Amino acid sequence: MIKPVTIALGLLLSASVADAQTIYPIDRAEILSGAQFDFKVEFPDKVDPAKLKVTVNGQDYAAAFGRAGTFVEREDGKDQSALMLRDVAVTAPGPVVVEAGDGTRSRKVTWTVYDTGPRRAKNVILFIGDGMSLSHRVGARLLSKGIAEGKSLGKLAMDDMPHMALVATAGSDSIITDSANSASAYATGHKSAVNAMGVYADRTKDPLDDPKVETIASLAKRRLNLSIGIVSNTEIEDATPAAMVAHTRRRAEYDPIVEQFFAAKPDVLLGGGSANFLPKAASGKRKDDVDYIARFREAGYPVAMTAGELNALSAKPETRRLLGLFASGNMDGALDRKFLKGGGVKKFPEQPDLTEQVQAALNVLSRNEAGFFLMVESGMIDKYAHLLDMERAVYDTIMLDNAVRLARDWGAKRGDDTLILVVADHSHPNSLVGTINDDMSTTPNVPFRERVGVYDKAGFPNYPAPDADGYPSRVDVSRRLAIFSASLPDHYETFRPKLDHPNQPTVKGDDPATFKANEKYKDVPGAVLRPGNLPAMVGASVHSGEDVILTATGPGSERVRGSMDNTEVFRIMVDALGLAAAGR
Repeated sequence: MIKPVTIALGLLLSASVADAQTIYPIDRAEILSGAQFDFKVEFPDKVDPAKLKVTVNGQDYAAAFGRAGTFVEREDGKDQSALMLRDVAVTAPGPVVVEAGDGTRSRKVTWTVYDTGPRRAKNVILFIGDGMSLSHRVGARLLSKGIAEGKSLGKLAMDDMPHMALVATAGSDSIITDSANSASAYATGHKSAVNAMGVYADRTKDPLDDPKVETIASLAKRRLNLSIGIVSNTEIEDATPAAMVAHTRRRAEYDPIVEQFFAAKPDVLLGGGSANFLPKAASGKRKDDVDYIARFREAGYPVAMTAGELNALSAKPETRRLLGLFASGNMDGALDRKFLKGGGVKKFPEQPDLTEQVQAALNVLSRNEAGFFLMVESGMIDKYAHLLDMERAVYDTIMLDNAVRLARDWGAKRGDDTLILVVADHSHPNSLVGTINDDMSTTPNVPFRERVGVYDKAGFPNYPAPDADGYPSRVDVSRRLAIFSASLPDHYETFRPKLDHPNQPTVKGDDPATFKANEKYKDVPGAVLRPGNLPAMVGASVHSGEDVILTATGPGSERVRGSMDNTEVFRIMVDALGLAAAGR
């Protein structure tokens, strides 16, 4: 009889919490001493302000925070009240109990405010392989290092690090995260909801008015005058790079995100996405008439549009700021740029490699004697994994590793004063299950499904020996890696790499907001129609909820161990920089 009563009581408790006040920051939030955040209480009904009681450690909130907030009697025109107080901070480390009552109901949350020790790292570099799963890392190691008699012939730079941990990635609203709220956890130390960054996602319609939390980029510049660098090969306004600076409930707000970049003025900003810096009259996508490339130039930023311009500008000793935009949308990955010349390479033939972007960023940022924070994203790993395009995803993982090696070598020459972390923001449900035997000369009539070799039939792949950068020159070899996804839309599985353009597994379906298999691949020899396991409203593979791997080296990296939450990555970085101590 105990179990049913316990379940019923649990349901009653859940209902009471759901009907009570919502407090931001949320329960169990961990807050850096002195970091700024917005404090908000949402009441489920219209509240008489005379009955309002909000306390912080038993003290009236206005006294605790030093000023009163704004009371909104009917938020968004509904019979729901709210209290908002922007840009507050708590400096004393320890537990903070916040209680909000409306005369009828009350809700209590507890925060933990933490301090840091003295500064240990001059610089912090955070590498993010967007959507990088374990199979991507293993595939990159096999292709770039080789394997003989079961032993790898070398290690990836990202794996050959002294400290490693598993990182949990769930968001505040779901066990499955996206790149916005997962990168936001790294950038702020706070949980957020899917599609949100730098904010707690509240109930209002406006995606730009949600309660904000301060990012590491803001903290590092405000407290230590560090230079800030943001590097990606996606659109620079996309979720991961934007999360280092931006505050919005909706990651698709590209125009406002560009405005927030300009307001924050990171010292180095490199990636794709020039279209949302330009108005439509200048072949851009902005809904207003502002030319943000021109505004950055006016603010003292040299602007690079090609690899040559990037390298030349970053080499100049006087360059202290740099904007680089190398494609109107996402940049192309390593496989297309270096070998296949597919994707958008014909339109943008002079895109830099991620290693060139990182070298340029290091050149510019290291001119600040105070130090720097740099985030580097290999973002197309995720885009290709969504499209079931595993070859391109693995090549971009190799590219990320080359950038990590470059940064490690750079740091070693400086006496290892730099904390370097390598992590994924979330995973994809990919697994390396064996190899695919595409030797038609020996087995001409065997269907491709039967060519998937598992266990002893897998053997070893026969890619050409990698070049100096770790890339085999071909992916269409007779024994390839078989990396398959567990989340599938309906699609034609060809078992072969797409050499002309990244894979396009689906097209719009006959019913609104649905997708169906792309018949473009129907007549590829050996193709099979593979029924999916995803809803028809989903046209690509989706993220998964497994932990991701974090590896680290440098001052402060010893805290990377065991099982961690993604918000703890922020804590490791701010502790290495002594950001709370800097505020005293």
